[in-house]
Amino acid sequence: MRAFRALTVTAAACAALGLGAPFATANNPNSGNGPSNVTVNPYSVHQGASMQVSAAGCGHGGTVWSHGNFPQTNLSAGSIGFATVRIFNHASPGHHTLSVKCHDNSLVATHRFTILAGNGAQGGLGGSFGPSTVETAIGAGLVGAAALGAGVHVVRRRRPAAARS
Repeated sequence: MRAFRALTVTAAACAALGLGAPFATANNPNSGNGPSNVTVNPYSVHQGASMQVSAAGCGHGGTVWSHGNFPQTNLSAGSIGFATVRIFNHASPGHHTLSVKCHDNSLVATHRFTILAGNGAQGGLGGSFGPSTVETAIGAGLVGAAALGAGVHVVRRRRPAAARS
């Protein structure tokens, strides 16, 4: 009974693959049908922030643009091309459309995205901001106290044992 189940599952899987092959060939992203499956990440992006755009079907690369929202940017070559775009600081908030065009095809694909008002969080700057004067003063005080404590410890350890009693 187990062998029959395994044979049935294997036959069904082979049939599914065999029937799906013509569809896979027809939708091959490298077949020159132009850009397809355009995605953006994140969909909602703040003014001045970056957004990743990807598209299939541009085997030789392409360009991505959205007038008034970010400059024209190159899309990398490959089965799925990628581009990182930076939204203008002055881009108007709301729903917008970007366009993708392959270098080897005249077809243009579009995708919607949303620009949010205001600047996003300044995350990932990794130490590019220096400490404030208050933080510097506290740090200097802690270093001074540590040096004083170390000095007291060394002086006490130097005294002969008879002098300590």
